Amino acid sequence: MVNADDVRSIALSLPDTTEKVAWSMPTFRVAGKMFATLPEDETSIAVRCPKLERDELVLAEPDKFWVAAHEASFAWVRVRLGVLDVEELGDILADSWRQAAPGRLLEAHPGVGVPVGE
Repeated sequence: MVNADDVRSIALSLPDTTEKVAWSMPTFRVAGKMFATLPEDETSIAVRCPKLERDELVLAEPDKFWVAAHEASFAWVRVRLGVLDVEELGDILADSWRQAAPGRLLEAHPGVGVPVGE
């Protein structure tokens, strides 16, 4: 099981990532573009996720993923921290980072967020 400290540590280890408080919660940004938030109760995170993929995740693993009502029209998904291990958290954050990172960072860090073997 992971916690808010793990989220912060992993997120900030990703290239050009900063932490900024917005809406009274920590948000993590790559080159100024948000890719993760840590809501107030710190039991979940919100990350970028294409809507089609998000809907598939929620259907496949509803105990892990869900969509907050105020984020339903956006390409974000919530993830419960209590069911993740550190490796899966790292994969989820890196995938979200890739979706927000500008091309120059993707070119400079081609392995970040890419599953092994691809």
